[in-house]
Amino acid sequence: MSIRRPEDEMLGILAELRKLPRETEWVEFKHNNDDADEMGQYLSALSNAAALSGKVQAYLVWGVDDTTHDVVGTRFDPSAAKVGNEELESWLLRLLSPRINFRFHIFEASNKRVVLLEIGAAFRHPVQFKSTEFIRVGSYKKRLKDFPEKERELWRVFDQTPFEREVAAEKITGEEVLRLIDYPAYFELLGQPMPEGRGAILCALANDGLVTQAAGGWNITNLGAILFARKLVDFRTLQRKAVRVVLYKGTNRVETVREQEGGKGYATGFQGLIDFVTGLLPSNEVIGRALRRQVPIFPELAIRELIANAVIHQDFHLTGTGPMVEIFADRMEITNPGLPLVQTHRFLDSPPRSRNEALASFMRRIGVCEERGSGVDKVVSQTEFYQLPAPLFETSDEHTRAVLFAHREFRDMDKTDRVRACYLHACLRYVQRDYMTNTTLRKRFGIDEKNSSMVSRVIKDTIAAGFICCHDETVGSRARKYLPRWAR
Repeated sequence: MSIRRPEDEMLGILAELRKLPRETEWVEFKHNNDDADEMGQYLSALSNAAALSGKVQAYLVWGVDDTTHDVVGTRFDPSAAKVGNEELESWLLRLLSPRINFRFHIFEASNKRVVLLEIGAAFRHPVQFKSTEFIRVGSYKKRLKDFPEKERELWRVFDQTPFEREVAAEKITGEEVLRLIDYPAYFELLGQPMPEGRGAILCALANDGLVTQAAGGWNITNLGAILFARKLVDFRTLQRKAVRVVLYKGTNRVETVREQEGGKGYATGFQGLIDFVTGLLPSNEVIGRALRRQVPIFPELAIRELIANAVIHQDFHLTGTGPMVEIFADRMEITNPGLPLVQTHRFLDSPPRSRNEALASFMRRIGVCEERGSGVDKVVSQTEFYQLPAPLFETSDEHTRAVLFAHREFRDMDKTDRVRACYLHACLRYVQRDYMTNTTLRKRFGIDEKNSSMVSRVIKDTIAAGFICCHDETVGSRARKYLPRWAR
């Protein structure tokens, strides 16, 4: 995938496909057939076949004779096609599961109209259309369930190929690799001198799995592209994975003040991203624990940890979505695609688990994150130090969200806020090999000793909610120790 004009790129792809001696499992030629159901079945079959064949893309081409591979032109126009009242592309996307990347390209070749449907290879699961999985056997489209040996082989491919080892750019020259990848930043972030010569540089990148040698050139892996892309838009399957930052006016999404999307790879752009986010934040005067100074409304260390978690632990196979940072007057929401591998209420104590192990490992090497599972500990500790409301961790159908809240007096917190803060305080004390008490929670909220009964009420509410329990009920209420329910 080099940086060329889109039409030139499509003409180049078409020329390569026409050189094939015959249709393959991952290429299909058609003339004018625009049946929507058949198109959906081919999307499933070709996507699954591409994964089985080790290809990054599959192709369905209209306007090429399937025997001679001559360009004959086509009347098919996907931009105008509809199924009922729904646009064809939207209809196809809705009926595919899981959703995959595909794109129609319309251009002229030999003065004739050609339509090329570029289809991303299946990942993690076989692609279904209308709840049925298809596969290509030779040049024929078949139901996958009728070929159990191919289904087993396909699942083995999914099990053996993590996201980072998949290919983002295929069979390009070494010169193109160095144009697409910010290799000086790679050596700088690792604190290594840059070797002399293109071959030595490519060898170093290959040793870290950022590129691999391929017949006739080089492949850039997803790991190399997502970490060190000079421009993520140069990699079609990753361009939606850039971190998007949105600043809103007030506490809702009605009015946007500023919006920006990151352009670089995560490793090269991370510090700039953090600087940009913190630069958008207003400052507060913090008074507490003998501290009085102007600080950002949200602690920078907490922001850094949560954004690092969002980019590292996201599910890259969810298409059309990427990490997002949303800043409101009273909170910051950091959202990433994918559901967590551990329950949200166990984020603080659970051992580290990442669905993107190579990515997490490299980000640890350059100091962006830790793999010891201490990131959420730091976030909770920071919010307690600045006496902010406790962070909130929640999930939707396909996303995970972390919320940091601006300063709020204890009297302005509702019962849910107080219970969440009490629970996370108990978790933090427990992982530090200690216990929560009335005194430690009172200090966490910044409450005077004379008002300790207010803290006792919070503890009772948290026990009633099933989040904590008493460690030693035989002693007086002020001296009792508490721990998370899961630690009992």
